[in-house]
Amino acid sequence: MVLRLPDASGALVEHELREPVRWTRPDGPPASRRAYAAAHVVPRALADNVPGAPADVDWDATLAYRHEIWSHGLGVADAMDTAQRGMGLDWAAVQELVRRSAAEAASVGGLVACGAGTDQLDLAALPSGRAGVRAVLDAYREQVDLVAGAGATVVLMASRALARVAEGPQDYLDVYGTLLDEAPAPVVLHWLGPMFDPALAGYWGSGDVATASDLVAGLIADRAAKVDGIKMSLLDAAPERALRVRLPEGVRMYTGDDFNYPELVVGDAGGHSDALLGIFAAVYPAASEALQALDAGDDARALALLASTQELGRHVFAAPTSSYKTGIAFLSWVNGHQPAFAMVGGMHAARSLPHLARTLVLADEAGLLRHPALAAARVRGLLAVAGVEA
Repeated sequence: MVLRLPDASGALVEHELREPVRWTRPDGPPASRRAYAAAHVVPRALADNVPGAPADVDWDATLAYRHEIWSHGLGVADAMDTAQRGMGLDWAAVQELVRRSAAEAASVGGLVACGAGTDQLDLAALPSGRAGVRAVLDAYREQVDLVAGAGATVVLMASRALARVAEGPQDYLDVYGTLLDEAPAPVVLHWLGPMFDPALAGYWGSGDVATASDLVAGLIADRAAKVDGIKMSLLDAAPERALRVRLPEGVRMYTGDDFNYPELVVGDAGGHSDALLGIFAAVYPAASEALQALDAGDDARALALLASTQELGRHVFAAPTSSYKTGIAFLSWVNGHQPAFAMVGGMHAARSLPHLARTLVLADEAGLLRHPALAAARVRGLLAVAGVEA
């Protein structure tokens, strides 16, 4: 089956779709690594999916996608930035998503972790100084109560509000130290770099990664019993490895590096990372097969499988990195997991047609198109709207 797809210059180039790969579904979660796929949300196709509109979620499609991920043995990281927190998914929808996702996970014994942040706050009305820090702490508490009460693992998400009001490293230590002291169970910390969200520049009180890492390492060492792990999303393997070796025994490094995850997950003599990755929501069949290979002691096959998806990951998360969610939703659509190529907040328009065409080609080359005929039909329709005959 041959498609004519636009390349980066807009020229049409023929691409022949390969036969689908039959991936192996495991009997349960992997034993050698803990792995979460950070899943997206599917809006109702005919909802008012425009910037600023309240999220109107297609709950059947959204939850079915999570069941698909669980069926491959991976956990689901929900209500995270992949789910468009602060980028279309409002607080009312977040609360329903957390409750529904946690209930569905419990129904199948699936692993689920959900983001607890501060996005119910109005940044424009946030007071400065200590009053602002107290408001941030209270907002975190409200969301931690929601996630823990639903039965999910808490991910303390990086906070735009805290980045705005914090006057230095001590404010971060005060907020996170209090939250860890109060946490009913170990939580996952979340370090999201400014390439994902420019509002998070200088997080932890410093623009220098090494200095910020020192603060984080100290915070974790002081309260290791309350920390399940830390998700690090800086798209740079070096600082992740450097912090990973400093973590106390039993505290996990969850890579959030959608560029370098193969080498980090498989690991080396210095250790390995577990995974909490947005790209795993698109490559979960291959990721699952790789984790099965790791369980079997076949590190070379695991690395090859993950490496076969790496170019796709780097393309989907290419600058502007904040638009990566469009690629995740596009692949969900071409694989038949949602009825329309639509996203809350109108973010389905955040990538160009040549970019999406390249996404399709790389997914095909990695064996990640479930039904090539369906994918071809949907992409032909998308391109036809732009006057392109594929």
